[in-house]
Order: sequence, then C-alpha cells, then structure tokens
Amino acid sequence: MKIYTKKGDSGETSLFGGTRVPKSNERIEAYGTVDELNSFIGLAASYELSESGTKYLRKVQELLFTLGADLATPPSSQTRIDRISADDVSFLEDAIDTLEENLESLKNFVLPGGSQPGATLHIARTICRRAERATVKCANVDDISDNCIKFLNRLSDFLFVIARYENKHAGVREETWKGKQ
Repeated sequence: MKIYTKKGDSGETSLFGGTRVPKSNERIEAYGTVDELNSFIGLAASYELSESGTKYLRKVQELLFTLGADLATPPSSQTRIDRISADDVSFLEDAIDTLEENLESLKNFVLPGGSQPGATLHIARTICRRAERATVKCANVDDISDNCIKFLNRLSDFLFVIARYENKHAGVREETWKGKQ
C-alpha cells in the first residue's frame, strides 16, 4: 500500500465516513493539533521516565488516537468507531490524584522546564490547551462528541501534574514564579 493517495492535492481531505472537507476546516485543525500533541508526548516518552510515567503516557497516547478518530467522525456518521468516554475522563482524574499524592502542594506558579521529560511534558500541556481551544472552536460550528472537550481539559491538568512528577523523579527542583521582587 502506498502512503500517498494524491486525494489531498486539491486542499481537501476526507473525514471518517467519507465526507470531503477543506484542510482548513475546524475539525481538521482540532484533530491535527491532537496529532501534534501525541507526537510531543511520544518525545517525552522517549526519555528516561518513571515506571508510572511510562505506563500513563502509553495509555494517554492510545486515548489520543481514539480522540483523533472521534474528532474526525461527526457523531451523526454511520461509521462505527470508539469514542472518548466519561471513563476516559475519569482515568485522567484518577491518574492526577495518584500522581499528586507524591507531590508537594503548590503555593506559587511553576516555571515550565526542569528535566528533559518534564520540560517536554510542559510543552505538551500547552499544545493540549491549543487542541482544546481548537476543539471548542470546532464545537461552535460543528457537532462533536460531548466528552472531547472534557477530556482535553482534564488532559492538560494531567500533563501539568505528570511534568511535576517526572521532574521530582529526576531529582530536578521546581522553579517557582513569585512575580516582581
């Protein structure tokens, strides 16, 4: 099977189910940003991580493929796919709670950075926020599954917490922002 089809050469692409849309479509922007996010999480996972970090990031990458398919498939489509569920949102909440048990409470903002995995996960968090904004923009003009925005909102919180967790695991002290002094 060839990787190129030439079907996108005119600036259009197909959603799951066959509907053709411009590549500038809000839905394409949303799932394209999710794809970018998944790649950055893959970069973070390529570094030496804690055992928990490896396990959680693998699961999150799988869920991001589900999210991408969900965003690429209008709910009205007859195409049968897995969709992001309330259980997937709960998985992130449980992971956040578990990871936070090992972290100090925050009293100040944390400057993004730290170890290579921690810093990369902070970048992933900002990409996740962009994916969330793109998904909200898509939802304003098109029908998307209800759990997509909830999942992305929770995922950005998870990415912040796991960045802190991986920095702690690497023995890198968090730098806090205290404003003008």
